[in-house]
Amino acid sequence: MTTNDGAIAAVFDEVKSQAGRFRDSGPKAEERRWIPDENIELLEKAGVFRLNVPSRFGGLEAPVADQVRILSEIARADTATGWVAMIWVSSSWVPSLFPDETQKEVYAEGSLRVSTGFTPTGTLTAEDGGYVLNGSWKWISGSRGAGWALLAALLPAPDGTPVPHAALVPFTQLDIADDWHASAAAGTGSSTVTAANVKVPARRVVSLPEVLTGTTGGRSNTGATGRNYAFIPFFMAQGASAYLGIARGALDLFLERLPGRGITYTSWTDQSQSPLTQIQVATAANKVAAAEALQDTWLRLLQEHADAGTQPSLEERAAVRGKAGYAIQLAKEAVDELFEASGASVIMRDVPFQRFHRDLRGLALHALFAFNTNQEVHGRALLGLAPDTPFL
Repeated sequence: MTTNDGAIAAVFDEVKSQAGRFRDSGPKAEERRWIPDENIELLEKAGVFRLNVPSRFGGLEAPVADQVRILSEIARADTATGWVAMIWVSSSWVPSLFPDETQKEVYAEGSLRVSTGFTPTGTLTAEDGGYVLNGSWKWISGSRGAGWALLAALLPAPDGTPVPHAALVPFTQLDIADDWHASAAAGTGSSTVTAANVKVPARRVVSLPEVLTGTTGGRSNTGATGRNYAFIPFFMAQGASAYLGIARGALDLFLERLPGRGITYTSWTDQSQSPLTQIQVATAANKVAAAEALQDTWLRLLQEHADAGTQPSLEERAAVRGKAGYAIQLAKEAVDELFEASGASVIMRDVPFQRFHRDLRGLALHALFAFNTNQEVHGRALLGLAPDTPFL
């Protein structure tokens, strides 16, 4: 329980009440390759962008399970809006790992939207007590509506070894390319972002290995605050919420579309009476439910460690990656099952289900959430082998 339970519940209720408007916006988002401005305003009004802002800066400081519940509900209504909201909300937690001075600067408004590029495709050069950032980062979801960017770049150590760091930069100092032309997740506005000789004060640059291990210094909010989650498991939890929400939304759409439909070239005039359809629906529904049950295991693990001020073991971190990857696979299989049961007309653009199917399949290719990669990491841990990745 938190002191903000009532306010957090109100966010969920407001998001749920706007589900119809989010769903109706899907075609417009695809057409403009970016979610409508009205969706951002609705999310702002609901308080979604306050979920990860610390309470001392006017935010809701919501536990991860509450965040996930709200984010899943957004994705259930609209794929692109759900994905972008997940990126902004999850990434807005990361500044809480920066020094106090930076937190005060970034969280000043009490509401925050952050987009991230964690592949270190940029460089940092020390200059005048701070740094100069150069580079480009592809596929930055939500870049057209975020206030801050969290970008990974390489900074040479004293011995010349490049060490990945994370830099916080206002989007007003970055260039956003109009290059997002995708067949899936088209409405997410995941454009290339470029920094050209951008000056970044030292307080807004931290070591990425320290971020991953939760050991950044200069901040007072360490220890058993209930908010110091393990970095990669936290992002696995947040990301999975979007996939599971999309799958739940696809199931909703399938069931809504079923009444009055027959099965062409058969004697079935009511598809719901067909045993095959009954089996397909039950299989899909149970896969979504199984994915949600798996989700509860890692959410509980994350919160227990955050409440105790401890960090999960390598084995626990690997298990979160494996379980989240498996849950996402179940969600994808569930939607595939329903797609196969939908008939040829499902491919028409005016049928919302096809967008949910395309977007879930496309987003499931995201490297951090890929099925085989995460099963390998989990499997190595189960067999007593080294994880063979720093992203735990």
